[in-house]
Amino acid sequence: MAEDFAKAVEDGLKLGKRIYLGKDRAVAPPNPLPLMHKSPHFYFPSAPTVYAVISDPRIVDNPDIPSYQPHVHGRLDRPALIPLQMNAVNLDVDCYGDTAFVQLSGSWRVHCVMGSRSCDCRVAVPMGDQGSILGVEVDLPTKSYSSELIGVEESKGLKNTAKPEDGSFVKPHIFTITIPKIDGGTCISVKLHWSQKLTYNEGQFALTVPFTFPEFVNPPIKKIARKEKIQVNVHSGIAAGMVRATSHPFKEFRGETGEIGYLYEANVLTWSETDLSLSYSVSSSDIFGGALFQSPSTYDSDQRDLFCVYLFPGSQSSTKVFRKEVIFVVDISGSMQGKSIRSTKNAINTALSKLRPEDSFNIIAFCDKSFLFCTSMVSVSEQEVERASEWIGKDHREGAGTNISVPLQMAIDMLPNTQGSIPMVFLVTDGAVEDERKICEWMSKVVKNGGTLCPRIHTFGIGSFCNHHFLRMLSMISQGEYGAALDPDTIEPQMQKLFSKGLSTVLANITIDSMDDHEQIEVYSSCIPDLTSESPLIICGRYRGSFPDTLKAKGILGDLSSFTINLQIEKAKDVPLDKVIARQQVDLLTAQAWFSENKQLEEQIANLSIRTCNTSEYSRMVLLEKSKIDDDPKAQKVSKKGDACKLLESEGPKKVLLQVLTIGFGNLIATAENICPGSKEEIIPLEVAEILNKASSNCCGRLCASCCCMCCIQCCSKMGNQCGVVLAQVVSALACIGCGQCCSLCFSEEGS
Repeated sequence: MAEDFAKAVEDGLKLGKRIYLGKDRAVAPPNPLPLMHKSPHFYFPSAPTVYAVISDPRIVDNPDIPSYQPHVHGRLDRPALIPLQMNAVNLDVDCYGDTAFVQLSGSWRVHCVMGSRSCDCRVAVPMGDQGSILGVEVDLPTKSYSSELIGVEESKGLKNTAKPEDGSFVKPHIFTITIPKIDGGTCISVKLHWSQKLTYNEGQFALTVPFTFPEFVNPPIKKIARKEKIQVNVHSGIAAGMVRATSHPFKEFRGETGEIGYLYEANVLTWSETDLSLSYSVSSSDIFGGALFQSPSTYDSDQRDLFCVYLFPGSQSSTKVFRKEVIFVVDISGSMQGKSIRSTKNAINTALSKLRPEDSFNIIAFCDKSFLFCTSMVSVSEQEVERASEWIGKDHREGAGTNISVPLQMAIDMLPNTQGSIPMVFLVTDGAVEDERKICEWMSKVVKNGGTLCPRIHTFGIGSFCNHHFLRMLSMISQGEYGAALDPDTIEPQMQKLFSKGLSTVLANITIDSMDDHEQIEVYSSCIPDLTSESPLIICGRYRGSFPDTLKAKGILGDLSSFTINLQIEKAKDVPLDKVIARQQVDLLTAQAWFSENKQLEEQIANLSIRTCNTSEYSRMVLLEKSKIDDDPKAQKVSKKGDACKLLESEGPKKVLLQVLTIGFGNLIATAENICPGSKEEIIPLEVAEILNKASSNCCGRLCASCCCMCCIQCCSKMGNQCGVVLAQVVSALACIGCGQCCSLCFSEEGS
């Protein structure tokens, strides 16, 4: 899907050269791209963008100044995407600790379609680190559209379903949604809402929001300046500090509630060519933390109060990391071959180079068999690291399946329960296995029977075929970290991020005094993970009754000494705590719901998802279409059929169900077939009906819309993917032989 999107934009830019904007008003076509930009990445949006979806090139023209256009025959096999010109943009960002809530308001014009014709328009939303789409609102002269989340059961009653490309992620950080039938020349007002994480490094938070607009979205009249506005609010509560660097010339101001605001306003001839970036320091030299609590909103189905405990690691110079015993457990099955395994090997080599001489390590490669680098733990030395690097580079293709439990048990048995080090396992896989719940149950027993420092399992999932909720649950049970890369291009940097985080533990075995003995307090994470120097630790949950007056965080430092800190407790007056912790809450509870198969917990997640607008496995997104005529209670519509005088009462908003936007719970069949992440089988899952249509289109033409072929298509559409694909291949092979009799029957019925 990503490759098709990039090609469609490339086609759209070429098609856009047909548009004539009048004397002295033409926008120069994009200059030929340098060789370094001849990749699909150039055509992905680097800021929120709206595209005209062009299937029929004959409708492409200036809606204000019709011009002679060379005649074009036929339709495009793949619709082109012409970026629309942007007339206004306004960006508002609210930062609460490590979470930013972004709202972008903009105005675009359908400048490339005849005034008498219409086209679909696709909104693309690139988001920052760990972005999560929260909502899309589109306002037109006669209609308005908005996204909404509903429960899975409610979604089953909807008849209208969008095509996969009309509401999906073309890349893990780029969400797209299609608005149907917009007339040429129309101005489109769009509001986009999403959340994303701030990155943390050396006591500083850094915010980066995609805000680089390419030249071809600038309006044609370049002599008229337009206003560009950015406002960033850094709220106190979890963390706020002094700004160190910004991408735009901000002016600082303080709000009424104590937050620090940064405002940039300018009249510009061309839109921003730089992403919004802002960083500020929050950390002292020592570990520090606090706690916030808040009453639930009236719309919250769970009326228990909320709380959030946070710990910051301080500077690396003042904290000592643990001595480590590390085992890398790496999937080398057939689906990992190519970019996945190369990126994994590079990340492991980088991690090994960061280990210290007092550390030890080992590597276990697995498919349906397991292969050990060494039969025991190896002390870190330049020679051993080089030998391990060579071993990783070898080809271990003796097997093709995926067996996680055996190498994981081998790793745990190999890690001694010592007092002087912290044992950890990094599990990397791109596949799902049948015994995932048994693995989690086994790990729970290991942790329960373990000593002072039990093995930490840090998990990393590649692609969408592995069960990411299993991997999150496994890491949660063992106080480890979880990471993922759904895009093959991000495997190495995301894996290095997880390795660095796991290897930089500064406080382990964390407990919160007063919370452990408080029966009315529920912590969403079953085990509190360790604090690392790479990121703050945020723990959230619910409680009933009164919140403790005092809280103490306790743990073990890298030198194995005990650590205790008093946490400052505040009521979260100006922090929407339910929104701030919602994404983490949904993810943690979903892993637990998968593990426990608790239907009540699934319903709780669905309600939380709908209320906070965060997507989940137990909710679905719909696009609501509302006519502005319907807003007038006196307005009525004339029926187009039957008696022209008959009046119809206005209907409610029309709902169109989008495709599933979440990653699901793994794919055992794809794992067994060794389908690689990022392959066309993963990105473009063709519907059975489409396959059958393509298989028979050359033989039957329009006649396949009649009885027998349609019955076949409808029947096959209810089959599973694998069964449907097999049947589609059979139909393809027999199409020319069998369709003659079918079509003669259809033809005779049609003639009669």
